[in-house]
Amino acid sequence: MPDILGWRRTFGIVTPSTNTVVQPEYDDMRPPGVTNHIGRMHIPNDPVQSDDDFAELIRRIDFALEAALERVLTAEPDHIILGISAESVWNGGMAAARAIQKRVDTMTGGKPFTQAADALPVALDALGVRGKIGLVTPYFPVADGHLKAYLREIGCEVVAAKHLSRPGPVAIGQTTLEALRDAVDEVNVKDAQAIVQFGANLPFGALAATAEAWIGKPVIAINTATYWHALRSAGIKDQKQGHGRLLSTH
Repeated sequence: MPDILGWRRTFGIVTPSTNTVVQPEYDDMRPPGVTNHIGRMHIPNDPVQSDDDFAELIRRIDFALEAALERVLTAEPDHIILGISAESVWNGGMAAARAIQKRVDTMTGGKPFTQAADALPVALDALGVRGKIGLVTPYFPVADGHLKAYLREIGCEVVAAKHLSRPGPVAIGQTTLEALRDAVDEVNVKDAQAIVQFGANLPFGALAATAEAWIGKPVIAINTATYWHALRSAGIKDQKQGHGRLLSTH
């Protein structure tokens, strides 16, 4: 029997407990008949002051996956979304993504599953982009190699990157729009066909939509790409303005 409010789809979303952006951004994109249900991956809001600190943050998030998934599965969602992007490609690109998928499948019995590593190449294809891109993240430089290796694997070359080195998990969600605009301008080099943003707690969705107008190129926010992919995978093709080219035209 379908859920009364989520009669088209119920999404079970796992995201870090410190994340203040995924839930509101996903809710803003939610069409009628779709509901979002959050399971929090418990991590402390410890300071991040170095590459080693950031690597430890990713380790803690990865360790918390199963417990959060166990909680959200009690709502019997139709489809699982991983609301964090770095974990999806850390230490192995698409191989890392397949390992996460296997862990999720083991617990869910094979429910439909969406994560950033799978969503981004589909989004790029929908926008006609493969090649040279600018990259914006809230991460420390330790993430650079992981992301560039993954992006090469899906056919993209990073020609400019800005890692904002935010000082803690909650601080990522407190990044100012001015800092984000400056980051977009910095990586919007002549050769870049598009701008791609990683970091699910970076409040980038609305800015990405407006940035497309001022730079005249696709600007892909990772939360938008991930939620768009989940909707389209479920056969839900509603278009919605204010969230960039993906949701308004594809």
